[in-house]
This record gives sequence, structure tokens and C-alpha cells, in this order.
Amino acid sequence: MANWSDPRPGAVPFGGARAGTRDAAFDAGLRSYMLSVYNYMASGVLLTGIVALLFASSGLAAQVMGTPLRWVIALAPLAFVMVLSFGIQRLSTGAAQAIFWAFAAVMGLSMSSIFLIYTGPSIAITFFATATAFLALSLYGYTTKRNLQAFGTFLIMGVVGLLVAMIANMFFKSPGFSMVISAIGVLLFAGLTAYDTQRIREVYYEVQGTDFMGKAVIMGALSLYLDFVNMFQFLLSFLGSRD
Repeated sequence: MANWSDPRPGAVPFGGARAGTRDAAFDAGLRSYMLSVYNYMASGVLLTGIVALLFASSGLAAQVMGTPLRWVIALAPLAFVMVLSFGIQRLSTGAAQAIFWAFAAVMGLSMSSIFLIYTGPSIAITFFATATAFLALSLYGYTTKRNLQAFGTFLIMGVVGLLVAMIANMFFKSPGFSMVISAIGVLLFAGLTAYDTQRIREVYYEVQGTDFMGKAVIMGALSLYLDFVNMFQFLLSFLGSRD
């Protein structure tokens, strides 16, 4: 009975149609899930860019960045990330979405300083270079059959080391060391883009059909947003032309 098949020509093996239907439904659900992640991520980046440009062009950024308030603006995005990361289980989907948008807006205030340092054309060129690299790396992470888990662990450890190096360089103020940090930062967040994309795809297997899926979309968008923005900022150190 294990090898049973219908002798009629062209008949579908027992269970084949249903399995195919389930696979098609799963693929459609995965595509919808990933599209939602990318839509939130891209919308967040767009909101950040608009807020940063408006805040800088209004002249408020130049006034604020010379006061202690600049530290509040610089550290505020971290607070939103901490709330989402550690409180996502207790938050509703609507609350998580609101915090994500608030984070993107506050991040725009923090990043407005780049318009005071670099020229507009160099910022635009760096943005499109980052977007191109991000799309290629994310596509690789989505399609590769290689397990990037061990690679991701190494990258996360690298980010911790990078943060320590950045804090140390705040005291040494070495231009050469800053360039090394930027180069390593670009490589780390490029790798994390591929790793996070694969991880977000795998999360769908766990959350599909559950109430947590909406929040999983937000957390996935946040991860890719951070990869994109950090890669952009480090790359700007190389491609940006100062005013």
C-alpha cells in the first residue's frame, strides 16, 4: 500500500494535490510576509530621510547640535530600540508599529547632522550605493541554501568589538583609526544584511498563522533598517564630500 498509485493515465498520486496546494499557500504567505517587512523597512528609511532633511534645512539642527541637547537626540533612538527589543512580547502590534515610526522619526533628527557635514550630491550617491549593495546582499540572504547562523554569530561579536573601538576612539580621536572602523563597519553590516534576511525568512516558519506575525514583521523591518542605516553611515565616511 505504501507504493499505491492510481493506474489511470495522468492521475495525481494520493496526497499530491493537497501537498502542492499547501506548498503554494506557504510560498504565497512567505512572499507576503517578506514584502511587508521590506515595506516597513523602506518606509522607515524614507521617513528618517525626510525628517533629517527638514530638520537640517530649517536651521534647527545647526542650533541644537551645538548644545547638550544633541546627546538626547543622539541617544533617543537607542531607547526606542531597547523598548522594541525587550518589550515586544508585551506590546500590541499597533503599539509596536507606533514605536517603530517614532523611532524612525527620532532617528531622522539624529542623522540630520550629516547634512551639516557632507554635500548633498555625495549623500545621494552614497545612499544609492548603499541601496544597491543592500538589495544584492538581502537577495543573497533570501535565496542562499547555506546556513548563515555561525557567520551571523561572528558578525554580532564583531559589532560588539566595533562599538568598543568607537568608544575608545572618542578619546584618541585618530583619523586613521576612524577610517579603519568605518571599513570594518561597512563589512560587518553588509554581512548582517544577508544574515538578518535569512533569519527573518526562517522566523516565518515559527510565526505563520499566529498573532505574533504582525510584531515579527516590525522586528524584521527594524533589523534590516539598522543594517541599512549603519552601512550607509559608515560608507559615507568614504564617499562623502565635506562642505
